[in-house]
Amino acid sequence: MANKFYVTTAIDYVNAKPHVGHAFEKTLADAIARWHRIEGKDVFFLTGVDENAQKNVQAAEKAGVPVKEFIDRNTGFFLELCKKLNISYNDFIRTTAKEHATVVQNILKKIIEKGDIYKSNYKGYYCTGCEAFVTEKELVNGKCPEHNKEPEFRKEEAYFFKLSNYQNELLSIIPEYVIPKAKSNEITARVEQGLNDLCITRKNAEWGIDFPGDKNFKVYVWIDALINYISGLKDKEKKYWPADVHVIGKGINWFHSVIWPAVLLSAGYKLPKKLLVHGYLTLGGGKISKSLGNVIDPLELTEKYSADSIRYSLLRCSVFDDSDYSEEILVERHNNELANKLGNLVSRVTALVERYGIEKCENKLLKKLKFQEIEKTINDYEFDKALNLIFEFIDNCNEYVQENKIWETHDEKRLYELADSIKAIAILLWPFIPSSCEKVAEQFGFKIESLKQINEPLKDKIKIKKKGILFEKIK
Repeated sequence: MANKFYVTTAIDYVNAKPHVGHAFEKTLADAIARWHRIEGKDVFFLTGVDENAQKNVQAAEKAGVPVKEFIDRNTGFFLELCKKLNISYNDFIRTTAKEHATVVQNILKKIIEKGDIYKSNYKGYYCTGCEAFVTEKELVNGKCPEHNKEPEFRKEEAYFFKLSNYQNELLSIIPEYVIPKAKSNEITARVEQGLNDLCITRKNAEWGIDFPGDKNFKVYVWIDALINYISGLKDKEKKYWPADVHVIGKGINWFHSVIWPAVLLSAGYKLPKKLLVHGYLTLGGGKISKSLGNVIDPLELTEKYSADSIRYSLLRCSVFDDSDYSEEILVERHNNELANKLGNLVSRVTALVERYGIEKCENKLLKKLKFQEIEKTINDYEFDKALNLIFEFIDNCNEYVQENKIWETHDEKRLYELADSIKAIAILLWPFIPSSCEKVAEQFGFKIESLKQINEPLKDKIKIKKKGILFEKIK
């Protein structure tokens, strides 16, 4: 189906409340989903939580709370975050759902039938933070570089997946699949060093999905988790698979760029088209994470600031590189860009249009809008660059008001150009700050439905609806 678009986020561990990195990824994927909707595509957007991880069990035990109760409570925080940030997902998957377990087992049965799974003994290091087996050469001073903790040594009977069989195919797939290029190159270099077969079970674990045909083993959580991208589609799998883009953080690139395609190849599935690997949000140049104890709680941010202010401040960050983020950065971006530039433009133009009216004419001002560049940067997932270009046009519009002294000339044609330009701005910014753009659209008498509306002239008989100040300054 040429007109479909399927986008996913990674599923989140629920061993703690969400941090701002989760908000960043969900907002990023939401902007992608919304952009493709106004392009006219049939979009399916999946997000959710990984409830089968051992780290969830350990966190519940530490808290002295029954595992299911603990997981239900923390999953609720992720659902609340999605609601408060206006995340327009089509489905939210929980990997404890029975239908997910069924799909996991069915896919593993296909891999077993292919002859790609065998039983042997595992011995090596395991990082619970990563929920991953690690080699000694991956450690830094004996610690996992991602979590700064020593992994535990494990020795047990296990089932293995013949990952090594797929080295050559993966080397041909990764360059086109993984973006940005730097992340593709990192993984390619690792695969070229050779692949070990992957331990895909845990023996005598109490929590997780049973391995097909052997209930003494639970499925390794990463195999279970990755399959959510198929199980989450339920009866819509034929319509939407393969995924058009998986949106993930750089810390889990290996699982998605190597293990996931190999599992799909073995099970006979089509491969996802793109893997978008985003950078981390940092605090003073250091990683923000639950394990490091320096989290910014996005739910607390939603108590103080609007969803759009949070969304905008996050989407102003670089997608591919690490970006510093803090509450101070949020306030600065809100005041300097949303309030001073966009809010000021809308406020001035609505007041003038309400007072003097508009006269329909050719909108020459719109020629300053670099639409093709904006479209390219968004389709390349460079949202910070796209926002720069949109705000460049907002600056053009503010300058147009000043240069032509419209508050003195009462020029109805120039006011029409400005009102029609605000229509284009609202449409282009809708994937990023949807609520605010919908308010603007209502003020100017239209509904945001499609990018095509940018070239459809605004009606000249509009009655401005007063909506108050779009963005109040944050003191």
